[in-house]
Amino acid sequence: MENIVIEATERAPELRFDFAAQRFSMKGESYPEDVSAFFGAPIESLQSHLRAQEGAAITFDFELVYFNSSSAKVLMRIFDMLEEAASNGNTVVINWRHLADDDNMAELGEEFGEDLEEAEFNLVEVEEA
Repeated sequence: MENIVIEATERAPELRFDFAAQRFSMKGESYPEDVSAFFGAPIESLQSHLRAQEGAAITFDFELVYFNSSSAKVLMRIFDMLEEAASNGNTVVINWRHLADDDNMAELGEEFGEDLEEAEFNLVEVEEA
């Protein structure tokens, strides 16, 4: 599967999906005008890829500074897909990276992590770049 690299814009996050390396990331702000148009194809590709994995070591890094409710639904779908991949015998590590002083993003990460039973979830504090 061909890698997906979408550079961040003012309203949409950077997406980097390296299928061969099993490394995935989403970084920046997420409030695109058309969430389905922005996330549709990348998320479908991710889902197809994850369903085909057996015994893989998969890592997904999230480093968001803001996301709207429509993007939150996409995030929940990604977390469900990652949890399913972990339930199917893959090692899945999710890193929720947030600025050290961003309590709101840390709390949102904790809430996402609470629903995961099979995937490993890490809250990671980062310093501003």
